[in-house]
Amino acid sequence: MPFDPIIMSLLVIGFFILLSGIFTVKQQTAAVVERFGRFQSVKRAGLQFKIPFLDRVAGRMTLRIQQLDVLVETKTHDNVFVKLKVSVQYFILPEKMYEAFYKLTNPHDQITAYVFDTVRAEVPKMKLDDVFERKDDIALAIRRELEQYMNEYGYGIVKALVTDIDPDPQVKHAMNRINASEREKLAAEYEAEADRIRIVAKAKAEAESKRLQGQGIADQRREIARGLEESVEVLNRVGINSQEASALIVVSQHYDTLQSMGENTNSNLILLPNSPEAASNMLASMTSSFVASQQMGEAMKTAALQAGTKHADR
Repeated sequence: MPFDPIIMSLLVIGFFILLSGIFTVKQQTAAVVERFGRFQSVKRAGLQFKIPFLDRVAGRMTLRIQQLDVLVETKTHDNVFVKLKVSVQYFILPEKMYEAFYKLTNPHDQITAYVFDTVRAEVPKMKLDDVFERKDDIALAIRRELEQYMNEYGYGIVKALVTDIDPDPQVKHAMNRINASEREKLAAEYEAEADRIRIVAKAKAEAESKRLQGQGIADQRREIARGLEESVEVLNRVGINSQEASALIVVSQHYDTLQSMGENTNSNLILLPNSPEAASNMLASMTSSFVASQQMGEAMKTAALQAGTKHADR
């Protein structure tokens, strides 16, 4: 039985009409359906239906988190122009899709305006160094401002970040020079402290060396004196009196010195008396010097005692 062409045409038309009432919505996306220009419903991800010719898809909205980068130029409290890059992460609130679609024509412009307003209200209160140190405070102020107003329009704020702070190039160069000067000053202080420590350590070492050297000389002289004393006692035992023994010891040391100088070819020439009576004369001179020194010391002690007695009488 042949098909009627009219029926075939009606079936084809009906198929396309039915097909126009079917549409799909992608994941993390929502479609706004209007009927005769009036909001009807919001369709979520999946296969959806609408009445042909009566309903239409007015628009689609992404439910993903979006990011808007805003570059703001403003002036700090110490009159330095600086550029701040602010990144705002936002999303459409699922329960407020109607407000997000119908209340704002361009949400990017709205967010940008609030960011400009907040940054230019906060940064002029701070010095340039404070802007770097308190950038989190600036970001927090931006987020509070955006949440207060954008929630009303169906947008939620995930986070606001101050991702870059860019002062004028001349200011950056000056800041680098200040930083370098501070570090050079600190390095100079450390070097000076190190030099001081080295000088103190060297002085302590030299003082200790001198102390040990003096102790060694004192020990040496003590041993020499002990040796001379033992030599005099030995000579006294064989019938030589103290004066003769001292003269003999001086003569022995005199000739020992001449022998030592003769053994070293690089030694300087010193002309000393070397006659047999030279030692006796040297000993007599030394004895006279010791006696005179002792008498002078006794006289000074007596004068000091007399001066003290007169002062006490007064």
